[in-house]
Amino acid sequence: MSGVALCEVGSADNELRLDRWFQRHYAGLSHSRLQKLLRTGQIRVDGKRVKKGSVRLQVGQTIRVPPLDAEKTGVISKPAIREGDRAFVRGLVLYQDDAVIAVNKPPGLAVQGGSGTTRHLDGMLGGLVEEGEERPRLVHRLDKDTSGVLLLARSARVADVLGKCFQRGEAQKQYWALTKGVPSPRQGKIDLPLLKMGRMGQERVGVNLDVGKSASTRYMVVETAARQCAWLALFPDTGRTHQLRAHLAAIGHPILGDGKYGGEEAFWEGADLAPKMHLHARQIRMPRPDGKGDFLVQAPLTDHMLATWRFFGFEHNLEITEEIADN
Repeated sequence: MSGVALCEVGSADNELRLDRWFQRHYAGLSHSRLQKLLRTGQIRVDGKRVKKGSVRLQVGQTIRVPPLDAEKTGVISKPAIREGDRAFVRGLVLYQDDAVIAVNKPPGLAVQGGSGTTRHLDGMLGGLVEEGEERPRLVHRLDKDTSGVLLLARSARVADVLGKCFQRGEAQKQYWALTKGVPSPRQGKIDLPLLKMGRMGQERVGVNLDVGKSASTRYMVVETAARQCAWLALFPDTGRTHQLRAHLAAIGHPILGDGKYGGEEAFWEGADLAPKMHLHARQIRMPRPDGKGDFLVQAPLTDHMLATWRFFGFEHNLEITEEIADN
């Protein structure tokens, strides 16, 4: 059929519901029409009919999309964002050029919408551009309570290029975390398979040696406060859901403030420290979309993590920058 598109699911859309995928990429498509297209088999995933929009997508799957040019998203005709949120999201920008935008996501802000989540970063992205410009697109995600560098693509073409870089492992990500206790050895690798469990909206992952998906995290202790806590630099080789949090909890050193995986052990008794997650996406280095070298994006620590770093006397090693550098 003329006009039919075959769209590959990128890393930014991994595990996204099919109906929300259409909301993101074909904003003008009504719910009733989407349901009709599903019922009549005009929308397919990997060649198979899909009857429900609640189906979760996986990276690399192919979605058959019937002719929907009139509904396709991209150009912003009328800003659907509050002015307060417009100023807010623009204040998060670390760097931007003709291809990418890098923002410093604050903790507590969800990247995408979900059950009971009405305010999220994805819903604010239109505020980063002017009327008539293409809406930026997510190319990866961070947990709601994790802060730090998040990359956005200015076009579908760039989103595809960056998404494939993430899939091939060409994006070198570094996180900073504060853990209870000090891992031994002080530099090593956590190689434990993870399995997602729990109901939708309450998912968590755990180590499962039999059927878990491979997951690998390299770590290095940067500094310690006696044997009480450790500032870690983390380098994930894979990108499983909650990977860093689950891996550190599994070796007995949960991230400070991560009650979901560390329970009571993740909180500090008798110290005036923020009861928030101490996990920060410090930097990303990856190839430029135009193929001309790499770019490096770094994000400064959040206020609550900076306060904790000062409490333990770690701030002299921060060397916080917000620059983009060629390598």
